[in-house]
Amino acid sequence: MKIGYGILKLWIKCGLYLYYGKIQLTGTENIPVEQPLLFLPNHQNALIDVLLIAVSCKRRPYFLTRSDVFRNPKLKHFFNYLQMIPVYRIRDGRDTVKQNEEIFEKCAQLLAKGKTIVIFPEANHNLKRRVRPLSNGFVRILFMAQEKCPDLDVRVLPVGLNYKHATEFPDQVGILYGSSIPFRKIWVTGDLTASTQRTKKTVKGQLMELTTHIEDLEEYDKMVSNLKGLGGVDYLKPKQVNAMIANMKGGIGVPVHPKKEQKRMLSHFFRSIFHLLNLPVMIGWRVWIKPKVWEPEFVSTFRFGFALFAMPVYYLFLIMGLAWAINLPTAFLLVASHFLFNWAYIKLA
Repeated sequence: MKIGYGILKLWIKCGLYLYYGKIQLTGTENIPVEQPLLFLPNHQNALIDVLLIAVSCKRRPYFLTRSDVFRNPKLKHFFNYLQMIPVYRIRDGRDTVKQNEEIFEKCAQLLAKGKTIVIFPEANHNLKRRVRPLSNGFVRILFMAQEKCPDLDVRVLPVGLNYKHATEFPDQVGILYGSSIPFRKIWVTGDLTASTQRTKKTVKGQLMELTTHIEDLEEYDKMVSNLKGLGGVDYLKPKQVNAMIANMKGGIGVPVHPKKEQKRMLSHFFRSIFHLLNLPVMIGWRVWIKPKVWEPEFVSTFRFGFALFAMPVYYLFLIMGLAWAINLPTAFLLVASHFLFNWAYIKLA
């Protein structure tokens, strides 16, 4: 099982590093090696958020995942293999929410055994660049684990996931691991309410530093427009972006500089070549897969999943076709050149 999981993790990790133009990883030295641990990331990009943490966190975590993805029996076995645990929402039916008590109990037992769990404390995903209100569920799990084992040294570690353009391709992402927080220092013995308030305040405070946070929803679109107008905003560095937001005084975006327009035209040119060289895969994505994506937050997840399977098959057929038409050495050379162009385009776009 460990070998299979290791191979799958390596395949997904390689896929992510080929899919993203840049993956900027910061703060992994803050991840405890042995203590029971609860990762608490912000949640923008559906299953991609899960995969990025899985391949970068140095542990083999369990994941609390929305229950509706377990409805397919075949996928259910696969998700169980990946140590994904269903969590139920009101929209799944009020009766199913009662099952969360068993799930929370299971999670508390896992922490008591020194395991690692990933929970998205916002309890939903959204593409907006802001930290949403945190749910109480993750605190209840921590509280139950600490009540069972008062000497347990459970650590809480917020994680900031920052995408340049979450639904677009190519994209860039920054993964920022925050400071490890000993839950015993904020836990109030026997008082779930006080523990919840203190824990949520501490975690949200870190998350607001680890990711771009636009507090005012009424001014959200205006702020995003202003940031876009400034040009060159690096969303992979949320501290800098949040400082820009704090200093922003309204107004409209800055007009695009002619040099930027020239760069954009050059980008479109290479993008057209990329689409032409990968035309069968692009058609499969646009005609077969993309129309089935029901939420914009799932666009990257489905695109990545499709590419993870489709690109190796495409390269195999390219080699076979070119080897038949020309010869095998030339086929390998041409396909290698094709791969290098794809890689360069994604990394430099």
